[in-house]
Amino acid sequence: MKNNNWNHSVLDRAAATATLPAPTPVTKDADMDAVRYRPTVRPSPRPAPAPVSRPASPDAGPNPAIQAVHDAVQKTSAWVRPLQQEMGRVIVGQKHLIDRLLIALVTNGHVLLEGVPGLAKTLSLKTLAGGVNLDFQRLQFTPDMLPADIVGTMIYNPQGGGFTTRHGPIFSNLILADEINRAPAKVQSALLEAMQEHQVTIGDTTYQLPKPFLVMATQNPLEQEGTYPLPEAQVDRFMMKVIIGYPDRAEERAILDAMATSEPLLTVQPVVTGEEISSARRVVNTIYVDDKIKDYIVDLVLATRNPKAAGLDLNGYIQTGASPRATINLTLASRAAAFLDGRGYVTPQDVKKLAPDVLRHRVAVSYEAEAENITSEDIIQKILDTLPVP
Repeated sequence: MKNNNWNHSVLDRAAATATLPAPTPVTKDADMDAVRYRPTVRPSPRPAPAPVSRPASPDAGPNPAIQAVHDAVQKTSAWVRPLQQEMGRVIVGQKHLIDRLLIALVTNGHVLLEGVPGLAKTLSLKTLAGGVNLDFQRLQFTPDMLPADIVGTMIYNPQGGGFTTRHGPIFSNLILADEINRAPAKVQSALLEAMQEHQVTIGDTTYQLPKPFLVMATQNPLEQEGTYPLPEAQVDRFMMKVIIGYPDRAEERAILDAMATSEPLLTVQPVVTGEEISSARRVVNTIYVDDKIKDYIVDLVLATRNPKAAGLDLNGYIQTGASPRATINLTLASRAAAFLDGRGYVTPQDVKKLAPDVLRHRVAVSYEAEAENITSEDIIQKILDTLPVP
């Protein structure tokens, strides 16, 4: 009896799959030879699912919605370049500072400037106020100030026998709080309601502040005698804390040529109105922020609260992390940076560029960090270098 050799599956030219029918019991070679493979039709594959429609990113090609925002940005930001040039005639260098002031102006935020004396902090704010056709008030903070010196008070009228309300200098569009850390805590706290709610309560009546309203404060980090540290609640209400450094050699020479005279030219021409700023703020709110960039902003803020969850080993250098105001302000500031560049969308570089200014005053370092001369800027830079960029 010869061996029974089973042939493997034979495919026909239509590429049909061959299957073997259930064999019946056989006892002869002739019966075995009669067994044949009978091909069956291969089932048709399932159709591929339809692609999910997602909003196109700026890199994926032209998008009508983003293009419309881009056109609106180009139209409403026409005053940005003239204002920068007008301020540049007085403020030599300091482009970083000028851009941060404009970002705060178009986002309804407040700015805290810190630097040694003589770096044009006060002059920068006064120059910005001169280029904007709005009301401006300068408040020189001193240790003997009272809250009424800022917000106003109730004055008794002996003729009528009643009280009349006298508004303080806070009722202006642009407020320069010069050397804010020289005033006691009760005076500093008088700004809390004004900065957050844009209103002031005098007596039993609450008064709305004019729009737009912007507080620009300065403080000296060197001289500590006669100064009062700002409370954390008030520091958190500043959108950005900008550190001003020394100019380079070329800028120093330009300052010498422009300011080494008894009558320096410090006047600027108004180039933007309050209505244009209000229109710019509405356009800034519509600038496109991709979901990946939003997640990146959230990851940056969360890394300041729980660095281990983000894969960072900071050895307990962080005492308190950034508040949710950091998430909101970093998004707004990134949109404003895109607005200044004439773009209708935010890039990751906008976020990385503004993260130190938005986070440095919201991240409190521990005693261990201070002992090792580690600052909040070092921690923020470590986070920026570690987290993946979308």
